Amino acid sequence: MIKNKKLSLLIGLSLSGLLLAACGRPKEATKTLSWSEISELQSLDAAMATDVTSSEIIRNSFEGLYRLDGKGQVQKGLAQKVSVSKDRLTYTFNLRKDAKWSNGDPVTAQDFVYGWQRMVNPKTASPNTQLFQEVKNANDIVAGKKAPSALGIKAEGKYKLVVTLDSQVPYLKNLLCTPIFYPVNQKAVEKYGKKYGTSAKTIVYNGPFQVRNWTGTSTKWALVKNRNYWGANDVKLSKISFMVTKSTTTSYNLFQNGKLDQTQLTNQQAQNLKANKEFHAYKQARVQYLQFNEQNQYLQNENIRRAISYAIDRQTLAKKILGDGSLASHVFTSEDLASYKGKDFTKDTNNTASTHNLKKAKAAWQAGLAQLGTDKITLNMMGYDDVVTKNVLEYIQSQLETNLSGLTVNINSIPEATAISRYSDGNFDFGLLGWGADYADPTTFLNLYTSDGSSNYGKWKSQAYDDLMKAAKTTDVNNQAKRWDDLVKAADILNQEQAISPLYQPTLATMVKSKVQNVGYDNFGHFIFRDMDVK
Repeated sequence: MIKNKKLSLLIGLSLSGLLLAACGRPKEATKTLSWSEISELQSLDAAMATDVTSSEIIRNSFEGLYRLDGKGQVQKGLAQKVSVSKDRLTYTFNLRKDAKWSNGDPVTAQDFVYGWQRMVNPKTASPNTQLFQEVKNANDIVAGKKAPSALGIKAEGKYKLVVTLDSQVPYLKNLLCTPIFYPVNQKAVEKYGKKYGTSAKTIVYNGPFQVRNWTGTSTKWALVKNRNYWGANDVKLSKISFMVTKSTTTSYNLFQNGKLDQTQLTNQQAQNLKANKEFHAYKQARVQYLQFNEQNQYLQNENIRRAISYAIDRQTLAKKILGDGSLASHVFTSEDLASYKGKDFTKDTNNTASTHNLKKAKAAWQAGLAQLGTDKITLNMMGYDDVVTKNVLEYIQSQLETNLSGLTVNINSIPEATAISRYSDGNFDFGLLGWGADYADPTTFLNLYTSDGSSNYGKWKSQAYDDLMKAAKTTDVNNQAKRWDDLVKAADILNQEQAISPLYQPTLATMVKSKVQNVGYDNFGHFIFRDMDVK
């Protein structure tokens, strides 16, 4: 009997072991979220993405040397150890050895070399190359004067990366958090060719999540946890489902019915819901502005551009038309982004050309009309087709047609992808655009409007502006006071000539279900899901 009991016990233990082996580890709890977006996902290729939605998804499905956490603070990503030369022009990064791509490949130093060289290669035609300006030889490569292999980046072994700069970059860590500096899996690019990043299946990932169910045009997709991510144990969410709902009335109804865990709000909704415990307002390091096409015969005229700027009441736009906490903008840099000796950059500039002044508006308008030899002008104003943008466009149209006699403004509300294509082709008169900071320095905005700036869609040029921006990056880069003065003077030129017309700094007014914990928002316009949780 005793032997039989022992035998029975041994058999039981063996069966238990087999069952455990078959079942594997205990299945972790499934935690999911349903999220709303007001615009479509345009691309998963960091070299080509220019919109907020694409940037948000890329930042959550890829990772670079550094990353921004849910409070906008820089954290180490794939960089495990960093050393810097005395002249601060050479950086050596020792990479994590446990990082993998979603296809199982290790993430290596060569992936950074390939990715960076691909970004600056003129054949790639990336609209984001201005961010590479301080990397050695980048400007010559973008201009076609040198080969991509001359870029200041090299791999020393599998996990050591050396980066060389032409000039010091005080904000380098923050800069390296941006997607354009992420590694790229060469095998995937060569496999998919021109289709790389045009759908969820034509790319591989190395971040906390992978994209699923995005076909390239679909308005629904998902982020699912990437089991190969080195920090997968820190990622609590299993899946985030996204739905494009351009009407916040629709998305708010879905939120109320429990079909969405988050929704953006219009100004009226924000005003009505401010007291609700699930209401959140996130200040964005972003500026919405009017982009003028100086190939247009009327908008080449500085007086016409100034008149348009003076005619718009930005305070009313921010407080009443938007009413969600957005701020009137008078400078092409967001508030609280950068300061020197306690003074915010936006308060240190001459912003008079971007203030509401009807007397000056009418005087500049009449002067411009006289110079052009006409008394009537018709302009087309382009913008995206979401509800908030439409409201802003209608307000601007009313302001301009009311305050500038003889001006007719036609509104073109079109899908974001179509608008971006038209901006890139120069096929527009003027339009409403937004730019979000990539890092905490005024150059993240001001770099756009150098003569060769890849996002300088209006083709505005100023040698004085170019010289100041160059000095800030070269001769004056080590002198904080001189560098700051260069940037202030550059911003003043941009404003005085109204190359663009700043309008407002948006606040993201949202409702987020109280069950969502550790809501991450990086202040640059992106939700960060890595550390979010659901109770």
